[in-house]
Amino acid sequence: MRIEFDEKLDFSDVLIRPKRSALASRRDVDLNREFTFKHSKKTWKGIPIMAANMDGVGTIHIAESLQKHGLFTCLVKSYGLDDLNQHIKRLDPNHFAVSTGTSKTDLTNLKLVLKAHPQIKFICIDVANGYSEHFGDFVESVRKSYPEHVIIAGNVVTADMTQELILRGADIVKVGIGPGSVCTTRIQTGVGYPQLSAIIECADAAHGLGAHIISDGGCTCPGDVAKAFGAGADFVMLGGLFAGHDEGGGEVITEYHDTHQRTPLTNEPVYVKKQFVEFYGMSSSTAMIKHHGEVAEYRSSEGRTVKIPYKGKVDDTIKDILGGVRSTCTYVGAATLKHLSKCTTFIKVHRQYNDVFVREKH
Repeated sequence: MRIEFDEKLDFSDVLIRPKRSALASRRDVDLNREFTFKHSKKTWKGIPIMAANMDGVGTIHIAESLQKHGLFTCLVKSYGLDDLNQHIKRLDPNHFAVSTGTSKTDLTNLKLVLKAHPQIKFICIDVANGYSEHFGDFVESVRKSYPEHVIIAGNVVTADMTQELILRGADIVKVGIGPGSVCTTRIQTGVGYPQLSAIIECADAAHGLGAHIISDGGCTCPGDVAKAFGAGADFVMLGGLFAGHDEGGGEVITEYHDTHQRTPLTNEPVYVKKQFVEFYGMSSSTAMIKHHGEVAEYRSSEGRTVKIPYKGKVDDTIKDILGGVRSTCTYVGAATLKHLSKCTTFIKVHRQYNDVFVREKH
């Protein structure tokens, strides 16, 4: 056993210091990036914000909406060949990835999908724990079978394993263990790494090898997305921020909450209508029962199931996130998203913002 005493930081531990800027308007900021990937040699251009491959987030309909804005979607693993046959023609191959686990069944399904749809360019190999030797072997095997595809692999949080996955064939490494809003890995296992420090360390490792990373998890607001880019993330993956929309396909739950007030004339109780959508982690018991019929005897749930406010169409959320990141760029003088990390200075804080009017009253 040993202890590391150097401080590790999360999004909530820092703010971005403003700097003089020659930008007159958010309109002047270009959020598009262009990348050439290490192994596949494919070139990609777009806004590098991704929808996570989670139920209610990584859906065909979310992908259709995001691609209109130049964003990217990692589709859920549960989409089989039949699902993709029905809908995939509506998707731009430059703006989505098919996702897979690492079992023999997963590999068989992946091969069937890629054979039926050769236009697919991106493969997301996704597991909760990217540190196993089996995972590295799987990434290497997929790279040998599909040398021209862009391979996303994760999740990890340290420089050494970022480098390992890149050397095994990953073009993009997914970074994040435990930061997600519906992830309970840190509670259930005690394992994790503060997300901002994970980005900084893994980005440094990946960029040194000519590869890229995704910051996956922990963003609660557009400001966190900007911090992830400022820390060196090439892509930022969002789950909770893209959950709760019509395009996610979840059932809208309507509830009537007592306001503890009464009407002036009739003294009737006043209720307010609130709408929610169920959202859950992909290692939760909800997800395991839905996709596998049970929680396996040898494992436990590492995700929670929550009700989040129903948000309507995803377009408004996309515009809000992009507007926030553009505004960040104007505060630090970054004319392009590429320059944001070069213009970012983080300052450590004990309080991010004044929440006197947003704290829930009891």
